[in-house]
Amino acid sequence: MKQYQHYINGAWSDASDGGMIETINPATEECWASFPAATEEDVNRAVEAAWSALYEGPWGKTGATARGKMLRRLGDLIRERAEFLGEIETTDSGKLAKETRSQTAYVADYYDYFAGLADKIEGKTLPIDKPDMHVFTTREPIGVVAAVVPWNAQMFLTATKLGPALAAGNTVVIKASEEAPIPMYEFAKVVEEAGFPPGVVNVISGRGEPCGRALTSHQKVARVAFTGGPETASHVIANTANNYAVVSLELGGKSPILVFDDADLESAVNGIIAGNFGASGQSCVAGSRVFIQSGIHQEVLAELKNRAGQIIVGDPLNEDTQVGPLATKAQIERIKKAVGEVEGQGASIVAGGQAPNHLEKGYYYSPTIVDCPHQQITTVQNEMFGPVMSTLQFDKEEEGIAMANDTRFGLGSGVFTRDVARAHRVSKQIRSGIVWVNTYRVISPIAPFGGFGHSGFGREAGVDSIEDYTRTKTTWINTSSEPMANPFVMR
Repeated sequence: MKQYQHYINGAWSDASDGGMIETINPATEECWASFPAATEEDVNRAVEAAWSALYEGPWGKTGATARGKMLRRLGDLIRERAEFLGEIETTDSGKLAKETRSQTAYVADYYDYFAGLADKIEGKTLPIDKPDMHVFTTREPIGVVAAVVPWNAQMFLTATKLGPALAAGNTVVIKASEEAPIPMYEFAKVVEEAGFPPGVVNVISGRGEPCGRALTSHQKVARVAFTGGPETASHVIANTANNYAVVSLELGGKSPILVFDDADLESAVNGIIAGNFGASGQSCVAGSRVFIQSGIHQEVLAELKNRAGQIIVGDPLNEDTQVGPLATKAQIERIKKAVGEVEGQGASIVAGGQAPNHLEKGYYYSPTIVDCPHQQITTVQNEMFGPVMSTLQFDKEEEGIAMANDTRFGLGSGVFTRDVARAHRVSKQIRSGIVWVNTYRVISPIAPFGGFGHSGFGREAGVDSIEDYTRTKTTWINTSSEPMANPFVMR
């Protein structure tokens, strides 16, 4: 069994108390690696290392162009290691290898993008209303950043935090999830090879208590970038009351997909399948509430059932597999419980609803469709984080919009229609941070993303995200050759 260590201040180390956590391969249910469980002392070492690297070490004196070159080097190395890093992620989390490999390779584009922005962070000269004053602003690094990333898309979600943070000149402590964190330790080796000075990037992992709490409340942490669940986010917000850190939250979702009767049905079905069964449904933007206009409801539902029954569930390292295991046993148990309640609530299980019969080991669950008479069904109300979708009917456009917005979440959404006017009209009215029209689950480093409501606040990716890792400094310079006026003489 492989054993990993924290990456702190450019060196590898065990937990201060020797504590370890084992990680399980969800395809085999066997322990395959272990990693240190960070203590409060470990967290403090990591933050102090980041602080020293920024304010006492070379990083604070490293120019923006040089930072950009290092980020490009990091992106190049990730491309070279994409296959290895992807397969490590598959072994640890159960995501399909063909997806983790391609996603890891694409993550390199995010580092390229932020590398290009590193020396584009500009201040302003202000047309001030005071004579003999030259006033300008500069944008400076915000400080030590705590980047808290989940297991389900860790290479991608690390890039959307680490890329802008480093481009802006900050230092970072990455807290990998205590579930399936091994890709982050392998990633730390790539960071080291890219040439970042010790302490600029640190990688630790551990449970919420003490690791998560100690990190997000640390007095030298200036910004917390968190991706995870709403319940944990509440603790993060409370923790930052102790250090006044700036917080961004990218949380869960129950994203709606609206299919209108004029939609291209092949495109709509493909979008629904991608939005629900891609990544085995383990995606914050999973389009798990599918609203189908009543005139085409039965036709679309029948095709979804047909497609779900053809999906190949199995070993995530097998290139033919289309849906792999879920990451943890707890997810399987939670999904079984939720799906087991729906028929008693008036819903019908159209497809799936159980573990596949042909697999003896692994945290597998069949692609599942629940047809629902209303939204007060467990699978409609709660984020499943697995291959489970709920379908519902609507009659008129206004009804569909109202049903889509009847949720506390607001991360992603989808609209399928050939009517361009309707596409604009509906997308404007849906309360979510992302709206995909006639497509779904598409990303780019150029496009920001984030949520409304219980899906969080703040935005990641895009040109503006880099400014969220800076503070504005205003400098006043008196250009007069005369002495400063006596402050007690008013004129």
